[in-house]
Amino acid sequence: MSEKPDNVAAPADKGAHMKAEAFLPDDYKPAEDEPFMNDKQLEYFRRKLLAWKADILEDSRDTIEAMKDGTRNIPDVADRASEETDRALELRTRDRERKLVAKIDSALRRIDEGEYGYCDVTGEPISLKRLDARPIATMSLEAQERHERREKVHRDD
Repeated sequence: MSEKPDNVAAPADKGAHMKAEAFLPDDYKPAEDEPFMNDKQLEYFRRKLLAWKADILEDSRDTIEAMKDGTRNIPDVADRASEETDRALELRTRDRERKLVAKIDSALRRIDEGEYGYCDVTGEPISLKRLDARPIATMSLEAQERHERREKVHRDD
């Protein structure tokens, strides 16, 4: 893993996000011309991850409630099969979201540990555009593409 560039903000201490909350405007967007992973950027991504997690958990609660309310005896076989298919799809979706929550928690841990925003493979900063689009990213776009190419080659063997 390579060294982090000198122009990168020092790893945030565990209380740094508390300081950033006070000065993070609602319309803030991370910019390339500010120090990478400064307190504002870290707080921006922390809020983004927490909001995403809250949405997922709310959807899960709604699904559980709907499934509790939706248990009924459907006499028509085709209608029953259709409902079972819908339930199975919903459960697969929730399972994928459960795995996503684990990745969100991992990203939040990386923020606390001062490792967020850096590629696991190269140690280089992950672009702000990539992090904004996929805040759970652990690899730069280039490293991710190399990884996917290797995966494809091994799958095709």
